[in-house]
Formats: sequence, C-alpha cells, structure tokens
Amino acid sequence: MTEATWGDAAMTPEINWRMSASLESVHRGDSDIAEVTSLRGAVRAWQQLDPGHQAGATLRPEHPVQIDGVSTTSFSGSAIAKLVDLLNDGHDGSAPVAA
Repeated sequence: MTEATWGDAAMTPEINWRMSASLESVHRGDSDIAEVTSLRGAVRAWQQLDPGHQAGATLRPEHPVQIDGVSTTSFSGSAIAKLVDLLNDGHDGSAPVAA
C-alpha cells in the first residue's frame, strides 16, 4: 500500500525550470515573434518587460506546471508573477535570489 503525501510540496512539486517555454504576445521591434527559451529564461525575460507588455504576455511551458494543486499549460499576468515568486524563493533547486 502506498501512502499519499499532503502539504505544500505535494501541491507545488518541483518545477523543471530547464524545460522549453515560449513567451508570446510581446511586441519585439516590428513583429510579435514568440521567444522560445527555458522556463527560467522566459520568466526572467518577463520580469524585464514594462508593465504594459507584462500584462499582455503569455507564457507557455513545454509541459504543464503544477502550482497550488492546479496543473497549468499557459500563464499570463499574475500567474507569471507567481512563477517569478517561486523562482526567486529558490524553488529552482538553488538558494533564494534577491529580487
């Protein structure tokens, strides 16, 4: 018999920050071409955007990401901000990073 695991770790398991992800709906020069990079890179790139571009951006990871018990395949606005928080809080397997 297998025991279930409950708690914060079960609700938000370790995130694969190296998986591919695209940052979409961000105007780049004369075009709107998606930037494809790692999930970590896409989250960091989103942080560098001005608030207007942050609000319009969509982040799509290669695989669903589970946060607070919800599996998600597309992030925007405050959902990307939640990924920023998780990345900055050391949920990438490293020590916390100052924002």
